[in-house]
Amino acid sequence: MKTLYRSTRETASHTMTSSQAVLQGLTPDGGLFVPVTLPTANFDFDQLATMSYQEVAYEVLKLFFTDYTADELHACIDAAYGDQFDDPQIAPVTKHGQQYYLELFHGPTIAFKDLALQILPHLMTTAVKKNHLQAEVVILAATSGDTGKAAMAGFANVDQTRIIVFYPKDGVSAIQKQQMVTQTGANTSVVAINGNFDEAQTTVKKLLNDHQLHAELATHQFQFSSANSINIGRLFPQVAYYVYTYAQLIKQGQIKNGDEINFSVPTGNFGDILAGYYAKQLGTPIHKLICASNRNNVLTDFFNTGTYDKNREFFLTSSPSMDILVSSNLERLLFYLTGSDATATAKLMTDLQTTGRYTITPAMRANLADFWAGFVTESQDQAEIHHLNHAHHYTIDPHTAVASAVAKQYQAATRDQRPMVVVSTASPYKFPQAVLTAITGELSAVDGLAAVDQLHELIQTPIPATVTALRTAPVRHKRVADVDDMGTTIKTILNLN
Repeated sequence: MKTLYRSTRETASHTMTSSQAVLQGLTPDGGLFVPVTLPTANFDFDQLATMSYQEVAYEVLKLFFTDYTADELHACIDAAYGDQFDDPQIAPVTKHGQQYYLELFHGPTIAFKDLALQILPHLMTTAVKKNHLQAEVVILAATSGDTGKAAMAGFANVDQTRIIVFYPKDGVSAIQKQQMVTQTGANTSVVAINGNFDEAQTTVKKLLNDHQLHAELATHQFQFSSANSINIGRLFPQVAYYVYTYAQLIKQGQIKNGDEINFSVPTGNFGDILAGYYAKQLGTPIHKLICASNRNNVLTDFFNTGTYDKNREFFLTSSPSMDILVSSNLERLLFYLTGSDATATAKLMTDLQTTGRYTITPAMRANLADFWAGFVTESQDQAEIHHLNHAHHYTIDPHTAVASAVAKQYQAATRDQRPMVVVSTASPYKFPQAVLTAITGELSAVDGLAAVDQLHELIQTPIPATVTALRTAPVRHKRVADVDDMGTTIKTILNLN
């Protein structure tokens, strides 16, 4: 059965194929693409337990990308999940203490975004050919730290594409920044902005829907698309690792087919946990999806009160990829909570834009039973890193620590004894100063590569190749812009001024 896509804010009469939606990125009315009808899966998890990550990914992606041929999908998957990952399992599942950790940091940029952004360029270039597009695709991305590097690593020197990444100048770790500003590729551009991630993301979405700018681009043979998780080519590849995790736990003998498990997900923009929601809708036996937040706990309040309110203090934390007050992918969940009512979804999004808040109905709240939400403070985050390092000789990054600590909150509150999988989204070497501070109990005086070396002495796990390469990589990107100048900056980069 063919899976077609529609907007969360418009009637279902306007639909696109999956390849068209990948190219478009955002819907013309500012909404997000969702399947007109959720695909049906008949997974045999005992059989999936015998499969490689690549084979499981195919079983998942063929449900969502139905206008790609089997050969095209296999080619995309094989190119995405190969030697650029330092573990042949791609996404290994390990156990430390009473919790399982889904390690999503074995890719080329040591963050979970690699699992989607290594395949998106291949889905995109295949879509270009399928739809006979003559224009050059300009990928716009706002990043809170990880998406930018992972997207550029995927799109670097890919034919018929350009990629422009905006990141908050003072809102990423030293290693994240170094990874971005040293990025190679003739088609890559990186811009630091004087603002936070929410401002960058909001402006990127506005630019993606600026019809006058689109027309100007078209006259120069350019077309916008997105590498953020608003793009279905970013979102649905993430579903695969939830399905793969369940199959791996069967393979390891930790569960039996049909047993329910829980996932605790460090959550900012809501894409990663939404992929888990889709995995559950496809029949993966997931009991609860635990939405774990840092001090920017707008999602915790939403799940616990039914009100989403971004009118609050914004905190810079040691888990910067979660320093977000506007969670774009939540719109897709709202669409399902309304019973696929595009008019109701559009009104909620208008309320958010005009007042900074909205409240869902009691009936919608009743549909949130798949989720549980909690948050941790900075000290609780550091305590979790310290505990796992000292008690189990396992070192995690601050984002994973948020999910690990909130998972324990959930278990204490509910007494739920089902197996708990913590989604581990980044290598500790990506945030060495914060991890050092947590392990030693003293504020680390060093950051960047000096902190990497100190952390290596302490934990003795290999330094990832991508970090080692930073020692000699020259800085290539030095642009800085105000939020209001992002559109002008894009024109300058594309030589349209």
